[in-house]
Amino acid sequence: MDRRAFMVTAGGAAAGAAMLPGQAEAQPQGKWGPHGPVVRFNILSDIQGDLTDFGKALDDLHAINPRSAGLGIAGDLTPRGYDFEYAQLRATFDKHPHPREVAWAIGNHEFYVPKWRDPDTLAQETWPNGTTEDSLFRSFYRFAGRNTVYNETSFGGVPVLCLGTERYAKYHDPKLWDEVWMSDRQFTWLEQRLRYWSNRRSPVMVLTHHPLPNTVSGTHNKLYRSDYLQPDRLLSILGRHRDVFLFSGHTHWDLNLSDWVVRRVVPGTGNLEGFTVVNTAAVQTGWTDDGKGGEVSLGGAFNQGLQVEVSPFSVVIKARDFTTKSWLKQITVPLHNSWGFPH
Repeated sequence: MDRRAFMVTAGGAAAGAAMLPGQAEAQPQGKWGPHGPVVRFNILSDIQGDLTDFGKALDDLHAINPRSAGLGIAGDLTPRGYDFEYAQLRATFDKHPHPREVAWAIGNHEFYVPKWRDPDTLAQETWPNGTTEDSLFRSFYRFAGRNTVYNETSFGGVPVLCLGTERYAKYHDPKLWDEVWMSDRQFTWLEQRLRYWSNRRSPVMVLTHHPLPNTVSGTHNKLYRSDYLQPDRLLSILGRHRDVFLFSGHTHWDLNLSDWVVRRVVPGTGNLEGFTVVNTAAVQTGWTDDGKGGEVSLGGAFNQGLQVEVSPFSVVIKARDFTTKSWLKQITVPLHNSWGFPH
């Protein structure tokens, strides 16, 4: 069963305010000057059990960025969400060099245990096979070391916000599967944190597994236009901020495509320049447009990810091929606000 068949058939608060769940203050490494340092970190997604390629990616990232300020992984950490799969992921992670700061986002594959009667027996007709929704979240929380799907991390003073679904949709509506649902609390938290960092003239990196419609590669395709149950609400919050960078995975679409990075303008937000959206590609199996409104697997040894370099006046985003150990392309996005660490 290929990936598509499996998925279809399986279906900124004010300064001094009280800390909110998932909130973490940045820990600046120093003050920016006109030629100040660059904060470099990396972003991957969609490992889905391909631990060999994950190890290769970690080794290559260490070679090109040995002092990385952090690593973000935008969901689909495991193939199905079993505890032993999280343990295998952790074991691989620990065997390879990696930065201390890691931001883990949750993906739809973290909710696929209910499709299996046991790890060796696919039983979609008897979903959820005794698996509770709460147990799936607990497994992710134990692995990620927190108690919410949304969270804030600092990569060398750069705020990194993780978003994620707070329900697995099929438990609440039998007509749904992987659609993302976010609570009022998560939306309020996101709104407050973006306002907080905007007031401090800081760019913000946002990691989410599922892509927003009509943004990066694949999201004009019908397969990816309905991933969010509340897309307009999320877009309206992100769309107010010019120095927000949203990184999304899930599609596995190739970074060689022209729309790997786009600016998304959201009408009614007052921000006519939009915010930046970036495709994270995947560690496991690449896909691209089939020219017929669908997609096709690229096959071969696909293994791609990103490097992000934040300086006082711009953000450089670089696409990396970990199989060939080569750069594919890069783009420089000017910052609306010249960024400086607080004194």
